Amino acid sequence: MKLESIQVPIKNRVLADYWSPKTAIHEYFEYEYNDQSFEKRVRYLEQHAKDQKEIAAIIRQFMEPLGISKKSNEHLQQLEQGAVTVVGGQQAGILTGPLYSVHKAISVIKLAKEQSLKLQRPVVPVFWIAGEDHDLEEINHTYTVQGVEVKKRVYGERSRRKTMASATSINKETMTQLMNTIAKDFGETEFTEALMKQLIDTLNKSETFTDFFAQLMNQLFKDEGLLLIDATNYKLRQYESGNFTHIIQHNEEIARVVTEKEEQLERAGYGKPILATNEAANLFFVEDGERHLLERKNQSFVNLAANIKLSREQMMEIATNQPERLSNNVVTRPLMQEMVLPVLAFVGGPGELAYWATLKDAFSVLGLQMPIFAPRLHITIVTRHVEQLLREQQLTVADVWAGKALQLKEQFIAEVQDQEAKSQIQTMQQELFDKYNQLASYLKEQHVSLDKILVKNKENHQKQFDYLQQKIEQSVLHKHETTIRKFMTLQNELCPNEGYQERSYNPYQYINEFGPMLVTEMLKHNYSIGNHHYLLYI
Repeated sequence: MKLESIQVPIKNRVLADYWSPKTAIHEYFEYEYNDQSFEKRVRYLEQHAKDQKEIAAIIRQFMEPLGISKKSNEHLQQLEQGAVTVVGGQQAGILTGPLYSVHKAISVIKLAKEQSLKLQRPVVPVFWIAGEDHDLEEINHTYTVQGVEVKKRVYGERSRRKTMASATSINKETMTQLMNTIAKDFGETEFTEALMKQLIDTLNKSETFTDFFAQLMNQLFKDEGLLLIDATNYKLRQYESGNFTHIIQHNEEIARVVTEKEEQLERAGYGKPILATNEAANLFFVEDGERHLLERKNQSFVNLAANIKLSREQMMEIATNQPERLSNNVVTRPLMQEMVLPVLAFVGGPGELAYWATLKDAFSVLGLQMPIFAPRLHITIVTRHVEQLLREQQLTVADVWAGKALQLKEQFIAEVQDQEAKSQIQTMQQELFDKYNQLASYLKEQHVSLDKILVKNKENHQKQFDYLQQKIEQSVLHKHETTIRKFMTLQNELCPNEGYQERSYNPYQYINEFGPMLVTEMLKHNYSIGNHHYLLYI
């Protein structure tokens, strides 16, 4: 296994500018990404230190059913004793969701280790599972390769209710069927049987999407001591009670400053990532596992579609006595993380970077300071077969991203087409249509009106000529299927759905090929967060 760092054009303007000095985006963040910022931030956290025993106990209690490793226990003790954290998070996707969930976790772990050495103090990695998210259509699928096609494999169970991932039970039979289909797409290797047994055993210990996700993430990262917490955890919600009251008390001001900041962001050319409004409460009300987004209207917190209307006093009472009935959105989740944990840095993707750019003043409203934003690592896994094909076709990974594999495929198909057969078909077609034109002229002279029948006949013949041409082309393509498949393999492996591999495939596709130690081996390499993309050859 070897690691290579390459420079690639960044299509996301916010991220591109974040890695460039003296660009407008930096005014939207408290810190630039450098060593001096980490030193400054840790001093700030020292000055605002608070007792962390209770939050450490909550995380410990959440992780106990998952299995607490020696390293995780060490990190829990350090957190209890005042260690700062690097935090990242993700929705509870099937089989961990896309690879970038794993890349986020690796980013969190590596950054925590790096800063622990540089700052000469414990820095603990924490993964915040967004179990409160209710858009199950975002997490109920994964992608695989079947033949020369990228297939979307979807968990078939549907619910009319918009329940949170942590409140949505998994139909184990349906999920098992899905995993068997996925495994069939992966193909049989020496690791497949043991891998499938592990996945099904883990599924049988899980009740919800979040349970399944947390179990798998802990299996992958327990040796590194990655701490996990679910946003909807009951004990965590009770701990957050006072934080919710703080958010409710400053609700109007939070909405106003976020809306103003987003308008500034748009004027600077960065768009509107949140579509914030002054009426947004930036909180959800939870009822029977469903989340209902609240707005402020006439001093009340409402969701008209769900027939919810709560006064400020009622909201404060709920925050105090039933905080599990409240849930954060993209604005308040970062604020809540900051109030719960001593966040040295937050690790996020390009989308998160964009909406964090609207939040600096919202942190200030609550008397908080925005932590350092650390863009996650970008990693593409290159298998031996793909590496061999790249050499054979004299292409780089970046060439495939630029569409050159597809260009070579189209060029090859054009070269192998049977031009003589195509020419003969065109000649036959022209001769026949000439005869039709002669017949049409004759019938016109005889005052016989059969124009519609002649047109219909010509259309039928055209279809037959097209069908014949298509069959000849298919025969030629079948004859050269092996070569064409090579081009499609490169495209599907490195640029599925016209995007990076990490956005489509889950890690088990590569664990099935490389073995159960894949993530452990990945973590042995030296990564640094920055303006580059890593290629990992396995």
